[in-house]
Amino acid sequence: MTGRKGDMPSSVSGKDMSLFDHFAEAASEFASKAWFFALCVLLILVWAPSIIFIGKVDTWQLIINTATTIVTFLMVALLQNSQTRANEAVQHKLNAIADGLADLMEAQSEDKEQLVQDMVELRDAVGLEHREGTR
Repeated sequence: MTGRKGDMPSSVSGKDMSLFDHFAEAASEFASKAWFFALCVLLILVWAPSIIFIGKVDTWQLIINTATTIVTFLMVALLQNSQTRANEAVQHKLNAIADGLADLMEAQSEDKEQLVQDMVELRDAVGLEHREGTR
């Protein structure tokens, strides 16, 4: 198998994460809750009647447009970070499965030339030969 002993491929987070990665994961967790969505809706409901106090429509629109643009920009960056790490974890899982399957195929390949060929194709397809030493 690839990876270190005890290294779980399902891990999206871990000790190797940077401070930004930890922050992005926490922000992603925070923003994915139903109550956060409800808070955003409440913000719009509070903003909508604020035209009475602000008076000018242009200023009123500028406030919400600026706020939503900034929040959207920051959230996209944070969520992209979390998604990238999740994709890497999924790829690691798939590689671990392919590696295990290739090892099983190798163990069962006595006198089965087609199985040997399939194992070589599997290893080539996922690049396992580059991660493993000679056996």
